[in-house]
Amino acid sequence: MPDNVTEFPPATPWPTGYPEGYAVVDVETTGLGRDDRIVSAAVYRLDARGRVEDHWYSPVNPQRDPGPVWIHGLTGAMLADAPLFAEIAPTLAERLAGRVLVAHNAVFDWSMLAREYARARSTAPVEHRLCTIVLAKELRLPLANHKLETLAAHYGVVQRRAHHALDDARVLAEAFRPSLHLAAAAELPLPLHACRPLTEWSQVPAAVPAPRHGRLHGSGYGRGGWRPARKRPACPYPNPGRLAPGGPLVQGMRVAFSGDTGIDRELLEDRATDAGLHVAGSVSRLTSLLVTNDPEGFTGKAVKAREVGTPVVDERTFAELLKAVQPASGVHG
Repeated sequence: MPDNVTEFPPATPWPTGYPEGYAVVDVETTGLGRDDRIVSAAVYRLDARGRVEDHWYSPVNPQRDPGPVWIHGLTGAMLADAPLFAEIAPTLAERLAGRVLVAHNAVFDWSMLAREYARARSTAPVEHRLCTIVLAKELRLPLANHKLETLAAHYGVVQRRAHHALDDARVLAEAFRPSLHLAAAAELPLPLHACRPLTEWSQVPAAVPAPRHGRLHGSGYGRGGWRPARKRPACPYPNPGRLAPGGPLVQGMRVAFSGDTGIDRELLEDRATDAGLHVAGSVSRLTSLLVTNDPEGFTGKAVKAREVGTPVVDERTFAELLKAVQPASGVHG
């Protein structure tokens, strides 16, 4: 730990049930969409009490335009000879195995990793993740906002190369350690969230957007099997209200999704749309149900669902309900 980083006395005894090790991860990507790719990845491995064991970094050839070069600094020429994700996947898996994945806005890093492993016909050996934003909120740290640089400054950690995966992972590892010790001293249960690998994805070739201003815009790429994002058609059926306990889905119901899913999110949304449901991007009093595998989570949708009493079902239950969606009343002949 650098000289300017605040040190906290170790918690004694250490809380039982805390993880045995952590993998602090940062990935830089071509963008934020479901079809975007990783251009670099870094991992700092920490022991049970947050001490650094080692670190690893690799650029990754995304097989497409590298996206916001002005952010991550990696040009197409720099990545041309970098390994493909499938080539680094085994090494990365070794560094993730048996550890809790720690990241800043961890659902994003995990989603990008899960999709890359799915494309590589493999899975990441990660069972749980910990988001340092959620941990900072639970610790009630006096932060002006929850950006990584703000958390780093709170603990006196100096950033050297912002948006470089290795330096961002280092910064987060150094900031996570005092947060971990604060949580341990308070005997605070760590906010761990289950990580579910993708089990299904589309095989429909995605079109490559036409170049504009010298680079590609959008999230499609040429060789993969992932579909470009698109606007969904309006649901033609009226909203029949909330899902009744033990009752069926009915066409027109508003369904929202939150958190990790075993089937890729957009495929679930496609199935809901095809069944005559209204896929909603947020939760309100009009939402018929929320589909999430983490009903006690801290996502905005899960919190809102608890606040307004929206029925919640997990992915498996939703898949079963989709098999027998009832027609909208008075619409079909």
